[in-house]
Amino acid sequence: MENRLNIFRPEEPMDFGRRIKILKERKLEETKVKSKMKVYQDGDDYGSVPAPEDYKFHCLPNHENGSWYGYEGWSKNFHKLMSEHPVYIDSVDAFSCRWMYSMIWFDEKSPAKGLNWNPDYSYDHLKPEQEKYGIVSGIGSDAHFGGDYELGLSLGWGGLLEKLAAYREKNPGHDEFYDAEELVIQGVQNWMRRAIEEAERLAEKERHPLLRENLLQMAQVNRNILSGAPKTMREACQWVCWFNMASRTYNRDGAGFQLDQVLKRYYDADLAAGRITREEAVFYIACLLLNDPHYYQIGGTDEEGNSLLSEFSDMVLEGADMLDSACNITVRVDRNMDRDFLHRAVDYLFKNCNGWPRFSGDEALNEGFMRLGYPESLARKRIAVGCHWMSLPGMEYCLNDCVKINCAKVLEVALDEMMAGRGPYSTARLWEIYEKHMARAVEVTAEGIAFHLKYQQYNEPELLLNLISHGPVEKGLDMTCGGAMYYNMCMDGTAIATVADSFGALEQRVEKESRLSWEELYKHLKTDFKEEGGEIVRRMLSSSPRYGGGDTVSDRWAKRLSESYSGQVRAISKSYPDYEFIPGWFSWSNTIVLGKQVGATPNGRHAFEPINHGANPHPGFRKDGALTAMSNSICAIQPGFGNTAPVQLELDPGMGRGEEAVQKIADYILTLFQKGGTLLNINIIDSRQILEADKDPDKYPDLVVRVTGFTAYFCSLTPEFRKLVVDRILVQGGA
Repeated sequence: MENRLNIFRPEEPMDFGRRIKILKERKLEETKVKSKMKVYQDGDDYGSVPAPEDYKFHCLPNHENGSWYGYEGWSKNFHKLMSEHPVYIDSVDAFSCRWMYSMIWFDEKSPAKGLNWNPDYSYDHLKPEQEKYGIVSGIGSDAHFGGDYELGLSLGWGGLLEKLAAYREKNPGHDEFYDAEELVIQGVQNWMRRAIEEAERLAEKERHPLLRENLLQMAQVNRNILSGAPKTMREACQWVCWFNMASRTYNRDGAGFQLDQVLKRYYDADLAAGRITREEAVFYIACLLLNDPHYYQIGGTDEEGNSLLSEFSDMVLEGADMLDSACNITVRVDRNMDRDFLHRAVDYLFKNCNGWPRFSGDEALNEGFMRLGYPESLARKRIAVGCHWMSLPGMEYCLNDCVKINCAKVLEVALDEMMAGRGPYSTARLWEIYEKHMARAVEVTAEGIAFHLKYQQYNEPELLLNLISHGPVEKGLDMTCGGAMYYNMCMDGTAIATVADSFGALEQRVEKESRLSWEELYKHLKTDFKEEGGEIVRRMLSSSPRYGGGDTVSDRWAKRLSESYSGQVRAISKSYPDYEFIPGWFSWSNTIVLGKQVGATPNGRHAFEPINHGANPHPGFRKDGALTAMSNSICAIQPGFGNTAPVQLELDPGMGRGEEAVQKIADYILTLFQKGGTLLNINIIDSRQILEADKDPDKYPDLVVRVTGFTAYFCSLTPEFRKLVVDRILVQGGA
């Protein structure tokens, strides 16, 4: 992708609104190109741009398999990539540059890193049971915890180098760690130096006076923060851009920070000194969100319980609105939240229909985290910076959203075991066997997490996030192996609706109504309802009262499932005194993959079809798609320890954007969180439009949807992924 220059007449108006419009048009052009590239499909929207066709990164392997591992392998390859990464400068933008690669995407023979695990540390002994229970182990997973950006901003790259040097002296024998971290920073600085040179070169050619001055300011801002700590809002935003781009390039990390708190002090200082206007600051926020849509939180409370909302919080929403693109901003809703601000946030949801902002429930999350034994002041610092997850900035390593247990697979194993015996056959007996296998699945998952924590440093150390965390530099240890202050390990359950509906159908159709025998049921499952009478049986099972319907038999099973699962996950912590295992309910994009592991299930689901999405019911859970019933069901199965079981809500824009609609949704949000809800994702999208876009995604290149915890351009989703979104929207739309 070539740098942009000399395309505007010198007299052409170039106010902030015009500049953002140009930047968004270019982003859509770049998104259209990226949508055809496999690495960008079915994931978050990114601020990256396609790389020049003539550029190819050639790695420096440090293993016989042609790949790279550990401190040396990752630091040297990252330094090499940073030192040659193409420089992208847009004279219209406030910030340089844009990233083009992520090192975890390289999957050719050379380099061959991809997502491979270091073969020198085998976990073959864990794989049979991981496969048996459909476990996504998390072994080799990266990022998925939040750094403390204030730490990096306070020191700058030069200050971080000085900190590394100081602690190297205090920790003899950890030279490999410190060598790697220094090389990482030097690599970023190399990229910055080349960006400075390019901005100055473009300024000499730029005909538009405002854009020429912008390029010169861009170069000076980067020169100021090359080693020094940022002092202005523009410098702080540019530093954040560099860290985000470097971290994305390293391992696709996307966790942001409390945006309205961290940047506010720079804005306040600039405003007091007369260095900035409010309009300029909003423009910087829009450009920051364009640079990369990391996960940011606004709102909530500080450690003493005081509201973090301010005029700057509104400015964040205004900047996102100005950009009007994919965005991952979460509004933290506490019981004393300013209602006018909540209404404004909801209004943006209706105005742009881009799936942002989303909303998290302050009280339930804080109270749940405190149940682990942590004080309330610490719980308030844990913020939403991921798909469904919270993190203590720079303090906590957690593998959030990386570890999953396929509860539908566990049910299949339990049912097979029961039916292999002589009986008795009953839901009570099936539950007993299910709990036994789930307990073992949790044990196996914990063993995998412990293995990851022991050996990940030899596979892929967290060299970027280590720099803005509390502990790694001080100890000379990676975040994965002793550098973190807390190890609160995420262990998500999946398929709660699939399993609850299955138990509900068995209790209702087989036991209460005697519509078919256990043997008949099992035969139809193993033939995927394809033998004579199978479709009638399938429809009978699928029409049983479902989870999400409102105190149904399946709702009661779902609550029982969640309570049992949470208890088993928490119990395993006793075997690992250095870790806390935290339950959640979330599937992310694993909805499709995990479904392919499981044959037909007693809820009438066909073999290998997707499991339910996150904590939501299966589509068709109730003919009227009752919002209240579904929400109550999801609130009832919250795991209760500081991680989430999100509500995914689809609404039709036909309800209008007016004051009444905004009021209704705002009231719904407050009620949801009062009842114990933890996270709410909302799509407002026209069912007709989504059907047309599904047939021809290029027809709506600017259509943004909230896929799950993330937003993405619809055209970047594969047909299989689009179907998940389409089915969900068609069933719930107008709820």
